[in-house]
Amino acid sequence: MEYIALDSYPHYAESAALVASLGYRLVELKISPHHGTTHILAVIAAADPAAAVGVDDCTKAHRALLPFLEERLGTDDTYMELTSPGMERTIRNAAEFPLFIGRQVRVWDKTVTDWVGGVLVAADASSLTLELTQEDGTPQRKTVSYADIAKAKFIHG
Repeated sequence: MEYIALDSYPHYAESAALVASLGYRLVELKISPHHGTTHILAVIAAADPAAAVGVDDCTKAHRALLPFLEERLGTDDTYMELTSPGMERTIRNAAEFPLFIGRQVRVWDKTVTDWVGGVLVAADASSLTLELTQEDGTPQRKTVSYADIAKAKFIHG
């Protein structure tokens, strides 16, 4: 799995700061031209790992983020879709993992050719650490390099 710093995406850093001021984390921001209109896709998650994001949360973030981005982009001919990560978000960029610390994730670990799931306790630019519960109930930590991850999902529990 590839790690691409989220701050490398245009307008991500300042948009993430705005979203954070509302109590959310900006998981994804894609801005693209489409037939003369600018399309914006944004995904937010609650800052609190125990909380979910609902329609009211998306509306609140949309109302703040859309005019903010229109001003920076210099256009009001925009279409914006803002969503939550959903019940099982497929994680495509390893840079998203730090945003999901404290939450359930599962990864397809190529070294064991199976899904490994647990609570994400740490993530950096090269690997993540999950806390797994053994059959006897004892916790165990497993670190997986992004190079060994074929696919990954955030699990809303």
